[in-house]
Amino acid sequence: MEFRFTDEQNMIRDSAAAFLQDVSTPAAVRKAMVTEAGYDPELWRRICQELCFQAITVPEAYGGMGLGQVELAAVLEQMGRVLLCSPFFATVGLGVNALLLAGSEAQKQQYLPAIVAGELTATLAWTGPQAARRGGQWGCEALGAEWQKTAEGYQLSGELRYVIDGHTAGLLIVAARQAASQGREGIALFCVPAGSQGLNRQWQPGMDQTRHQARIVLNQVCLPESARLAPEADGAAVLETLLDLAKLAMAAEQAGAARQVLDMSVSYMQARVQFGRPVAGYQALKHKAADMLLKCEVSRSAVYYAACVAQEAIDPDGDKTLAGELREAAAMAKAYCSDTFFFNAGTAIQLHGGVGFTWEYDVHLYFKRAKASELYLGSGAAQRELIASLLLG
Repeated sequence: MEFRFTDEQNMIRDSAAAFLQDVSTPAAVRKAMVTEAGYDPELWRRICQELCFQAITVPEAYGGMGLGQVELAAVLEQMGRVLLCSPFFATVGLGVNALLLAGSEAQKQQYLPAIVAGELTATLAWTGPQAARRGGQWGCEALGAEWQKTAEGYQLSGELRYVIDGHTAGLLIVAARQAASQGREGIALFCVPAGSQGLNRQWQPGMDQTRHQARIVLNQVCLPESARLAPEADGAAVLETLLDLAKLAMAAEQAGAARQVLDMSVSYMQARVQFGRPVAGYQALKHKAADMLLKCEVSRSAVYYAACVAQEAIDPDGDKTLAGELREAAAMAKAYCSDTFFFNAGTAIQLHGGVGFTWEYDVHLYFKRAKASELYLGSGAAQRELIASLLLG
């Protein structure tokens, strides 16, 4: 595959980079991350109204820009560079993808225009407490909620954790399994509005302060028939595709953040003088920076290959052969970007002479994001195990 950005894609990436570097400064990130919402509503309004990033992958029929996964990855890469505190990943990387993949025409008409207008945020909730056990389980085995059929529609109960922006999202896409079902059987997705009776949400502080998560309790939440997404489809397959797209989105952020900690380290080494010369002149440190750069370049290649595959998977008229590689491509991108980001963040602390972990330096924010994002959706080792199982059968 030969890949290069078009002029339009270059413009989108450059516009995103210029805007985000201006508004998501280290001071702005530190101010937003200590709030319960975890982001600045005014900045989110500007993103929605001035840049329309939230509309990138929404079809024009619903007021969106009708662009693809490559453009989305380009924007997410720039957001990762500045550790943007916003509900973008949850809304677009999870919620919009769920509606596009499995939403009915009525559900798309109801929710997508509101997301495009910046009036609604969304997220995907599926993991129970077991997601953090035995090294992390983030697939169908991690579901924490159950559903059962009622005369009026459906009833959902259970406990969900690690739900990104789940305490502020206006729409929750909840994946649950039918009571008493096991494995891949009985899995379904539902649209749960934030104001639903029986829905309790709490901010769940974690290691990465720049991205907030929530604990959600579903106490016999009653939903109408129209709340279920794609009732005729294989719910497990839909959820797995959603998680593949989420891995791609997360990997794009990680690739951008990994490059940012490299740039921060090089700037620091050029400014710090030791024994009468900038420490950037020492060969051993140059080797460290070269290792970081090499990993960054490979990470970007993995992300944009996976983005091209994802576009074919989403497009109804896409190349089915290439689309069939989505699981492997997404796992490969998540694995390599997770390892790269953590390696670069850890190395950056060393290149900062050990002071990079302190509160005064921003490197520690990237280090915490690196560890949290490495574990979310499965670590690099878990992704490699998945790839091996897919290849070996």
